[in-house]
Order: sequence, then structure tokens, then C-alpha cells
Amino acid sequence: MEFSLYYFSGDGSSNQSDKYRLLIESAKFADLNGFSAVWTPERHFHPFGGLYPNPSLTSAALAMVTQRVRLRAGSVVMPLHHPARVAEEWAIVDNLSNGRVDLAFASGWTVDDFVLSSESYADRKSTMWDGIHTVQKLWAGEQVELSDVEGKRFSVKTFPRPLQPQLPTWIVCQSPGTFVKAGEVGANVLTALLSGTLEEVANQIQRYRQSLTQHGHDPRSRKVAMMLHTFVGEDFDTVKEQVRQPFCHYLKTHLDLLEQLAKGLNMNVSLKDFSEADIDSLLQFAYEGWLKGRTLIGSQTTCMQMIERLEQAGVDEVACLIDFNPDFDAVMASLPHLASLKARCSTQQEQMVGSR
Repeated sequence: MEFSLYYFSGDGSSNQSDKYRLLIESAKFADLNGFSAVWTPERHFHPFGGLYPNPSLTSAALAMVTQRVRLRAGSVVMPLHHPARVAEEWAIVDNLSNGRVDLAFASGWTVDDFVLSSESYADRKSTMWDGIHTVQKLWAGEQVELSDVEGKRFSVKTFPRPLQPQLPTWIVCQSPGTFVKAGEVGANVLTALLSGTLEEVANQIQRYRQSLTQHGHDPRSRKVAMMLHTFVGEDFDTVKEQVRQPFCHYLKTHLDLLEQLAKGLNMNVSLKDFSEADIDSLLQFAYEGWLKGRTLIGSQTTCMQMIERLEQAGVDEVACLIDFNPDFDAVMASLPHLASLKARCSTQQEQMVGSR
């Protein structure tokens, strides 16, 4: 099991300075402690995730303070962008980082985001797949045909040339069809437990591996990363109470997500009918349910149980979402415990291999 850090801060509306201090310092920690990657998302027009409107910018900053860790977009909402601009911007990051860029692509979720590209909303799925193909061709140095303002077609290449000859590609997957298509194109997968169960996702991972094989890709050479909210400490009960308020506040910044989480716990609710007290009660209930097999919040021992379940489900990497907690000191103090969990997983794997 590999470990990476994922960011999706709950409040981009703060006026405080040093908004990116946790991002920078935790990325440095990941770089020094053998984590595989850091992921920054693309998020628009909402405080939930609002620190991250452009993953190429955040990754360019991280390229300057890290040396080994992979720098991943988690994700690029492809229909909002011209493929040539994506290839250009990320080629810069690839050069700045000495060839450490990975891109995860998504089709987009929120209709408001498409004020940036209103014409692409209706066909956003097909636009995403076509855009990915174009970005990959440009990345590899091929010419592609584009249209000018008069509709004339002409061939272009993008610059600067990236250091990696091929673009490491991931797809953000939630629906069954996307898992299958990701296997068809030979991409890696980034997924999450925002709805549904781990067992349901395990079935989709199996279909993804089958699709890889059917389309001539080695399933062992592709990865599935699972995003999980993460905070590891010495004692489960202590961590549970330490994280309770930050996690509930995090969910409260995005009530649409809270409705989705409630449905994942078999609760069909409409929060517009809830009072403030009702919402707070639901948050507490959701938090208790979320701790049961949907996070890496707890001690090394309890989190190891979740890791074992993830391995059985076919997950290769945990993308640890750490910045739901705005307490910089608390999060940084938890990272050595997470690194110890990572080392524990490596030791167990070595012992398993050695016993065969």
C-alpha cells in the first residue's frame, strides 16, 4: 500500500495570511518521508475546496520546495479547459519538478463551474475523453489540428516540451462506466467513498482490472488510489474527540455533500427542511457513521484494519485528505503517526513476501 497526501480545504474564504502553509509544510514532510505523491484539486466558486482553483499553480509552487514526491492534479476538470493550455501549463510544472507530474482528469460535477466553458456542459463526458486524448498527443510532441476564428484548420505543437515522454494519466471515477472506460484507455484510477460502500467500489475496481486486461493493458502496472479523510494519532478515542469538531465543521461548509453522505448512510434527507439544531445532530450522526470504515481517522491499530480492507478491495494507494482540520499544529503533529502507519504497512508486506 502506497500513501499520498490529498488537499481539499473546507474554507477558501478566510482572509488570514499563510493560507498555504499547511500545503507547503506537509508536502515537504511527504517528500522527506517516502510518500508517493501530493494531490491538489480544481475547485471553483465555493469556499469548500476554494483554496485550490488551479492545480497547476499549486503544483508549480510545490515543485520549488520538493525533490522526490510526485505532483498530481486531483483533478483537472477537462471540459473547462482547452487541451493545448493544459499541455502547456503542466509541461512547465514537469520541467520545474524534473519530471514529477501526474494528471488526474474529471468531467466536472457542479453546473456553476461551467460558466467557464458553458458550451461544454451538455457533452462534458465525451469532451473529457476527447480532451485527454489531445493532451496526451501534445504531451508526446505530436501535432494536432485546431481551428482558428474563421474555422480554418491548422496544425500546432505545444511548448515547452515536458521532460516525461508520456503523460502519467489518472481518471477520477465514481460511476461504473467511468471505471470501465478508464481501463479501456489504460489510465490509473482515483476514487473515493463519498457515496456507496467499499464493497461496492471493490466491484468497480474488479471491473476496471478486467477492462484493462480486455484492452491489452497490464492490470498490475496500473494503480487505484482511494481518497480518505485522514488523521492518525496514538489513541482512537482521543483522536475521535480531537477531530470531531473540525470534521463536522468541514462537512457543514458544504451541505450538498452532507446530504450525499447521509444518503450513503441510508438516510434520505432534504436539509432545506432542517433547523440549525437538526443539522448539528445530523452532523454528529454522520461523523459517527463516517468513522466506521470510511476514513483513516484513529490510531495506527484501527487504521491498519481499514488498510487491510482497502488491500482486499484492490486499492493500491491511500490518498490521505488531511486539510479538513484547519489546526496547522495538530495536523503536522499527526503526520509522523501517518508515516509510522506507512512504514508498518511496508514491513508487513516485506514479511509476507519473505514468507512465500
